[in-house]
Amino acid sequence: MTTTKEKLLIAIESTPEPILEQILDYLEYLKTRPTRPTTRSKTVPISDGEPIVRGSKAKDLLKFAGTWQGEDFEECLQLVYDTRSPGEF
Repeated sequence: MTTTKEKLLIAIESTPEPILEQILDYLEYLKTRPTRPTTRSKTVPISDGEPIVRGSKAKDLLKFAGTWQGEDFEECLQLVYDTRSPGEF
C-alpha cells in the first residue's frame, strides 16, 4: 500500500518547477495557519462575482501597482480596513 507521502514524492518527480513553487508556498501556508479557523462577525458581500483569491503573495500583487482607475478609491480602501484579518507574527 502506498502512503500519501510516497504518492506525493512520485507526483513531485513529474511536476514542473513553477508548479512546485506554488505547491511549496501552499504547504508552508498550511503548516503555519491556525488549526481552527476563526469566525468573522460580519460577512462581506461580493458584488462583481469576482473570486476572492487567498494566499497570494505581495509580489503577485505588484503587477497592479499604480493601476487604480475610478472615483471610489476611498470607499474601497475603507472596505479593506473594515474587513482585513488581524496579522499574526
